[in-house]
Amino acid sequence: MSKIAVTGIGPGSMADMTPRAKAAIEDADIIIGYSTYIGLIGKHFPGKEFLSSGMTREIERCELALQMALEGKSVALISSGDCGIYGMAGIMLEVVNRSGSGIPVEIIPGITAASAAAAILGAPIMHDFAVISLSDLMTPLELIYKRVECAAEGDFVICLYNPKSKKRTDYIDKVRNIVLKYRKAETPVGIVRNAGREKEAYDIATLSNMLDFEIDMFTVVVIGNSKTYMDNGRIITPRGYDLKEYVR
Repeated sequence: MSKIAVTGIGPGSMADMTPRAKAAIEDADIIIGYSTYIGLIGKHFPGKEFLSSGMTREIERCELALQMALEGKSVALISSGDCGIYGMAGIMLEVVNRSGSGIPVEIIPGITAASAAAAILGAPIMHDFAVISLSDLMTPLELIYKRVECAAEGDFVICLYNPKSKKRTDYIDKVRNIVLKYRKAETPVGIVRNAGREKEAYDIATLSNMLDFEIDMFTVVVIGNSKTYMDNGRIITPRGYDLKEYVR
């Protein structure tokens, strides 16, 4: 039966891919995705047919998925992390809806980078948090800065995606300065690179020194709120439970 399963493959490792996502890929006649993501999973699904393309080709991939489905294929369109968080779910639904084809689209969630990074750092997003991408390909830069300011003023834990690239070298500096207007310099900051992938690494810093650490396009930066603290090498954002009765 022809259909499109928009599938979140998780941060990169097979260990972090859900059984539902694995089943969708195994059941598909063809798997379509960004070349980097195909590279992450291709060897784990031998014998499957893969089609890949580069960055900024999202609409093209969705149109290809629709074409394959109209030809009677079962298609898995993959995104890293969760396909509904900066992924392919929205654009795929828009393309199918505008086509009027009636092709069924299933959305299969996955573990997003914020969750993967938080688990590595400890428990930094135990309370309200905001996820903000610093990529201005789709969002005006001034609007990004406004969202950071609102999240900082609202005392949200802030998870930053796409914090730095070869062209966007100073956005993270500006964001750090915005947050410093509302947070103490010693506020814990977690810096996780390649979460759930082969070159996974992390550093625990503070707002004052976070720019001294390596930050790139594959980094998630987690900035704590006013209550976030460090203990035993882990970042913790308390949710407000009263632990007095458990202290001995």
